[in-house]
Amino acid sequence: MATTYAEKSVTSSESRKSLVPARLDRLNWSKFHTRLVIALGVAWILDGLEITIASNVSNVISQPDALGMGSGSVAFSVGTVYLLGEVAGALFFGRMSDKWGRRNLFMITLGVYLLGGALTAATAGKSQGWVIWLDITRFIAGMGIGGEYAAINSAIDELIPAKHRGRVDIAVNGTYWGGALLAAVLTVAVVNNLSASLSWRVAFLIGPVLGFVILFVRKNLPESPRWLLMHGRVDEAEAEIKRIEEMAADGGELPPVDESKAIDVVPAQNIGFVTLARTLFREYPSRAILGATLMITQSFLYNAIFFTYALVLSKVYGVSTGSTEYYFMFFAAGNFLGPLALGHFFDTIGRRVMISTTYISSAVLLALSAVLFKTGHLTATTQTAAWCVIFFIASAGASAAYLTVSEIFPVEVRAKAIAVFFAIAQSFGAFGPWLYGRMIGDGSDHTSLFYGYLLGAGVMAVGGIVAAFIGVDAERTSLEDIATPLSLQKSGAASMKSRGPQHST
Repeated sequence: MATTYAEKSVTSSESRKSLVPARLDRLNWSKFHTRLVIALGVAWILDGLEITIASNVSNVISQPDALGMGSGSVAFSVGTVYLLGEVAGALFFGRMSDKWGRRNLFMITLGVYLLGGALTAATAGKSQGWVIWLDITRFIAGMGIGGEYAAINSAIDELIPAKHRGRVDIAVNGTYWGGALLAAVLTVAVVNNLSASLSWRVAFLIGPVLGFVILFVRKNLPESPRWLLMHGRVDEAEAEIKRIEEMAADGGELPPVDESKAIDVVPAQNIGFVTLARTLFREYPSRAILGATLMITQSFLYNAIFFTYALVLSKVYGVSTGSTEYYFMFFAAGNFLGPLALGHFFDTIGRRVMISTTYISSAVLLALSAVLFKTGHLTATTQTAAWCVIFFIASAGASAAYLTVSEIFPVEVRAKAIAVFFAIAQSFGAFGPWLYGRMIGDGSDHTSLFYGYLLGAGVMAVGGIVAAFIGVDAERTSLEDIATPLSLQKSGAASMKSRGPQHST
């Protein structure tokens, strides 16, 4: 398992050979990787659970026996403020993840989320002061989850072998809907059976309880050897890769290392947001366009449909408020199963083909369902069935958008890049619910919503077309070959598999 190259801590004026990336990518799947995915993948489960729980208990919070807040105030506190916290957390903790390390941050961000959730449940009164307290605690919880996106996606991509990276990352991102499904089930089975003053508090404690358990699993995970390597901490990187190899061996022999994959280590310098901007717009402009397009288009569609789903069911189809959760369970299940079923094709057929296919296919199906909606051929049941099929496909593509922005930029700016694109997507995505809410109105006029669905289909089609033309063929390829690190030169020419103009680092 030991490399033939002498690896030690280096200074900014010297470089050393290293096989750390090659040693990570040649590993077979093991119990270590399974434990890693479980420990880190809970971030998306928590986000899906948190947003769905917040949506489900909004009516409860507005009741006199609870906090007695108006509907608009509740939506702002538990929804808008939480999303703003996610954006702030992604940007702040994304920078810290590149600076302090993946392991440090995925412990800190989970702790911040736990604190925010617990403090939310402790909201004790109805005065204006307690409303401000609720806003602050929701912002804190959102910051924790936003930071999770940047730190966790970076860690998963850097620790999972290249041949498994696509399907694993897509499946992990898709577990957001597993959290949403869990929230719907718990709302029906637990929350709805408690008093108004207690139910919403219990609801907001479900996520922190789950996160607290995972905190103990995470504490034994290693730091990303790739991150250590890029920061000149080669001795530590060597120690961590040996530890990972011991855990991944499972008592057997490890595959041999291709020593031609050795790279020159040069410690990273000045890797702030200025470096990120220069990297995106000077060296990887087409990739910046790709990442922004994929993230914005999927965010717009998902927020538009997801946050107005209950309104469509109740105002358009007349479903009672207490029954909408049952329909949502099927919607969430379709979204959850899509990435699991289709994820491996992103590693075999390829990123570009699968991303463009899932985006465009879901756009076509959404347009067809819009026509059926306009002509009055859909009911609440058939509308939900149609969305299950559409978002079974779209969910895999949306998860691949997060995969794309996490693997097509150099390691030194990876977490910050994820954070920036996440923030951009959330900002554009926030427009969708407002627009579609106005289109729904009182539910009597289907024409406006028909055009809204066509707009959503068009937006997704744009994402698919952009992916088809400037997508990056990153499947089964080392991260260092997809984007040569800023602080590291490959021995020999770097293999850049992106279609279209190539940009050096």
